[in-house]
Amino acid sequence: MKNNGTTVCESYADLRSDAVWEISEALRALLADVFAIYMKTKNFHWHMTGSHFRDYHLLLDEQAGQIFGMTDDIAERARKIGGGTLRSIGDIARHQRVRDNDAESIRPKDMLAELCNDNRHLAVSLRSANEICARHNDVATTSLIETWIDQTERRTWFLAATVRDL
Repeated sequence: MKNNGTTVCESYADLRSDAVWEISEALRALLADVFAIYMKTKNFHWHMTGSHFRDYHLLLDEQAGQIFGMTDDIAERARKIGGGTLRSIGDIARHQRVRDNDAESIRPKDMLAELCNDNRHLAVSLRSANEICARHNDVATTSLIETWIDQTERRTWFLAATVRDL
């Protein structure tokens, strides 16, 4: 395509438009879930109580930082392939599959167990997105997702091991 005599690049990646759409949709849902888990992790970090307060408070702060670190990479990957991403808190709410927790009071064991289950769910969603990317031969996104799966499984492991002893 030409614009004022200059060739215009219509796509950022060598993916078909249907692949861009499908991968972007998967990344949008992942991003919404990651934001939801981030917010829940910070919520529980802020409202942690009990005899192991310091350890759990620090664990959740560390995990929240790692989770938040995923957000920009997910959104920018969608943009790099020519797709769109989330635009607002309302957009997150429309796409998230992870349930919020607005409870006024929740026991530390229940907080950690809920985050463990949310991270397990995220790992499943990451694998599903990875399959979509692999089907479209989007190796860059599959590579990123494989790293996020490993990080998510590590968070799940730490949470599960902690909950087991409570």
